[in-house]
Amino acid sequence: MKFEITDESLENLSELIISNNDKEITALFSEVHFADIAEVLDEVNFEEAIYIIKLLDSEKTSEILTELDEDTREKILKNLSAKEIADEVREMDTDDAADIIGELSKERQHRVISALEDDDHAADIKELLSYNDNSAGALMAKELVKVYETWTVAGCMRRIRGQAKDVTRVHSIYVVDKEDKLVGRMSLKDLIIAKSDHKIADICKAKVDAVNVHQNDEEVAKIMAKYDLEAIPVVDDNNVLVGRITIDDILDVIREEADKDYQMAAGFSQDVEADDTIWELTKARLPWLILALFGGFISVSVLGSFDNAINTFPELFFFTPLIAAMAGNVGVQSSAIIVQGLANDSLKGSLFKRLLKEILQGLLNGFVLAALLMSAGMLFLGFPLDLGITVAASLISVIIIASIIGTFIPIILAKRGIDPALATGPFITTSNDILGILIYFSIAKLVLGF
Repeated sequence: MKFEITDESLENLSELIISNNDKEITALFSEVHFADIAEVLDEVNFEEAIYIIKLLDSEKTSEILTELDEDTREKILKNLSAKEIADEVREMDTDDAADIIGELSKERQHRVISALEDDDHAADIKELLSYNDNSAGALMAKELVKVYETWTVAGCMRRIRGQAKDVTRVHSIYVVDKEDKLVGRMSLKDLIIAKSDHKIADICKAKVDAVNVHQNDEEVAKIMAKYDLEAIPVVDDNNVLVGRITIDDILDVIREEADKDYQMAAGFSQDVEADDTIWELTKARLPWLILALFGGFISVSVLGSFDNAINTFPELFFFTPLIAAMAGNVGVQSSAIIVQGLANDSLKGSLFKRLLKEILQGLLNGFVLAALLMSAGMLFLGFPLDLGITVAASLISVIIIASIIGTFIPIILAKRGIDPALATGPFITTSNDILGILIYFSIAKLVLGF
């Protein structure tokens, strides 16, 4: 069942809350998915959201909290006591619980963890909070099904029932040795069809993909995407099994990384959302706008150094925006392809071959566009041949140079550990604008002889 978010339905909900009709509110949300309830809480006012959270049982609200908008969740958590938050995270998997508690201050984190009645759950959450952000350790969940290679199938079936009840979905059964080191994996099917007296070591698959607890979450995402995995085990430096990462967590990583790259390409210096304050949006946008302004000053200076050319051949001025725009567009196209290849690990071959390919492609594109521009200028605008040659040669040169820059910069940034998405934004556009104008007037000086 889905709660339809309309003005009328939200007004009816407000009336139920005002009249303290708890029974009807509970009945209203009893069959509604927690993700849909989270959308409702993002729409209602804060007091109503708190009322609903405190009314519904923790089994449902624990799921709702994980789906809420970060700003809404932050406000709600501030108005819940440490005991109330502990009641919520008690129902969560360890990875979700660690994410929620990690948003609190250090002091509140300690109070919430101390309020947890399950010592093992509290210890697992503390362990996850100890790992660096964006690492596999911070991303993993402690809940998994683990069996020992010395067990028989019959004994294994009895023992895994207790583990499985704490795992939302059993993707794989992980096999360890007596020191808890990962030695293999198997599916439920492998276990069910095996003879009861067989040893686990005889039926498990020894080859198992795993990631280190300190590995970057983007690397984990690439591995899981490459091998089409629904879950992957996490091991420490001694190959001891410590947790697992599931595909839903990886989807969050991919989405966050895509959002970050998109915003960086659009010229934002930090993560923002449409509902953020004017000050937060300004802080994110202003640094790149200042860079663009500085680049504009340089462009004006370059134009000023060729004032004699513009006075002698005023027609040159009219093509300046065209040349600058083509330089920026080509640079962004080239860098976007490279950044995409770096992101999905599909960029193969040497840098020289990649640059050569871009040069040849830029040459082809440049000749086609230059021919169209030169023909249109001479046939319909009556430009002289020398001016047509100047604009055409400049366009070809600018496209080739912009292609090289758009290819070279993101690769260099990636090798230096800098996010290559930086090269698809105002940085590449502004630099190519300046370079395009400089190349244009330099070629004009050679051809027209001023």
